[in-house]
Amino acid sequence: MSNRHLGRTVAMQTLYEWDFNGQKTTGRITDTAKKNIDKFAPGFDDPKFTLHIVEGVLQHQPKIDELITKYAPEWPLAQITVVDRNILRIGVFELRFDDDIPPKVAINEAIELAKSFGGESSGKFVNGVLGAIYKDMEQTISEPSQPKQ
Repeated sequence: MSNRHLGRTVAMQTLYEWDFNGQKTTGRITDTAKKNIDKFAPGFDDPKFTLHIVEGVLQHQPKIDELITKYAPEWPLAQITVVDRNILRIGVFELRFDDDIPPKVAINEAIELAKSFGGESSGKFVNGVLGAIYKDMEQTISEPSQPKQ
């Protein structure tokens, strides 16, 4: 498992714990992430990457959740499994708010997390949501500027 994939896995486990506990540990989320790094990834040499994801998701959570709701309208956020919801949050964060991660890497990594930790159709679900977001991002970027009137 690559270093960054491991970092995303620990970030997902941390966000899962936070979400499962009613999103009450926001103030201690860094401590939770460090505990999970020690527990699930002893010797992991890039804890800043994991913390960056966790803190970034929390910082942008309202907009991230809004995007998930928009692009998965048949699935109210509360009805998406805790695992899939937090994998989507990581994927959306990396796709929309982290310029250091190429979009296709963000999508592929989220799909791999979903296949490993989600249900039977989680990979397809995550791919569909993130793919739709990315498609709209590409269209927005490639649309020619309209002349001002």
